[in-house]
Amino acid sequence: MPKKIMLLGSGELGKEFVIACKRKGQYVVACDKYAGAPAMQVADECRVFSMLDGDALMNAVREIQPDIIVPEIEAIRTEKLYECEKMGIQVVPSARAVNYTMNRKSIRELAHTELGLKTANYRYATTYEELVAAAEVIGFPCIIKPLMSSSGHGQSKADSPEDLPASWECACGGARGDLKEVIVEQFIPFDYEITLLTVTQKSGETLFCQPIGHVQKSGDYRESFQPRKMKPEHLAEAQRMAKMVTGALTGAGIWGVEFFVSEKAGGVIFSELSPRPHDTGMVTLAGTQNLSEFELHCRAVLGLPIPEITQERQGASAVILSPVETHQPEYTGMDEVCAAPRTYLRIFGKPEAHVGRRMGVVVCWDTLDADQDALRDKCKSLAAKVTVMDGK
Repeated sequence: MPKKIMLLGSGELGKEFVIACKRKGQYVVACDKYAGAPAMQVADECRVFSMLDGDALMNAVREIQPDIIVPEIEAIRTEKLYECEKMGIQVVPSARAVNYTMNRKSIRELAHTELGLKTANYRYATTYEELVAAAEVIGFPCIIKPLMSSSGHGQSKADSPEDLPASWECACGGARGDLKEVIVEQFIPFDYEITLLTVTQKSGETLFCQPIGHVQKSGDYRESFQPRKMKPEHLAEAQRMAKMVTGALTGAGIWGVEFFVSEKAGGVIFSELSPRPHDTGMVTLAGTQNLSEFELHCRAVLGLPIPEITQERQGASAVILSPVETHQPEYTGMDEVCAAPRTYLRIFGKPEAHVGRRMGVVVCWDTLDADQDALRDKCKSLAAKVTVMDGK
């Protein structure tokens, strides 16, 4: 029988997940704080409310009566999801996983203290004075982030004590929810960073996609590419750690597990974890795998078999950012992108554009033996041809 799925957060990742679910005959209700969000455009129903309002969230749950709740964003009153599980509703991957991973403090304590995974040195701060003291212990440069945020919001690098006032303001301004606490992390001089998409199943072994390399700016992804070549021993260590932390959090679904790789710092270092499709994983829309990250998430959520994940070709993705503020975004340069071979253009359909907001993505593919640097350059060049404009 089709399941009724309640999607909490309806951005571009949620949109692709809804499409995957509809292809499996499921019924999806997309929820977000604003109307016309990308996933709402392809869902069966939609609801608009603040998911940080616990009463509003539970009222929507009681009205919709979903079989499955799938969180897509961090800005959720996540403790309410324990109540949903008690009501017999499946929470993806689990209420425990969502609560831990929506808060950097919880997931860092689990990974470092309980599981003994290698992480950057870190401290917490709830006031500016505590931030100064923490930075003195960690040393400079250091990375400062809100405990709850997404897409790099509120993250900054402090190279000296003079940078701390701006970093504190940035972290407080970029925090999601009402938690005003930051994490101060040791800056790791990494050689590269990866996302290891990890799939946990209701019945079946934990599976891994080939590593995805990515480039971030201010903590937000700008480009990704798959597969990211790495030493076999480093890949095995990343898989070991990913399996440990996802197993401890419990539940079925896809996870975006991020790692730094640094020979100077001792190899593979756990960074962060998202219990849902990952933005860097949009590269899988290029057909790099036999199943995209969204199809994998859908199957895992529904308990459908995933016999294997195979790397079919290599791919690259590059984001399209808005340089303008507008309630009526329009786009130029799409014809040039669509004229390029082995290329796909995805415009997310967000009803409003803000400066720096991700509005679309270009994904390109080539054979496994092709020049990956050339593929990445091609993808970034094509993405740069698309311009977001004020359509008024």
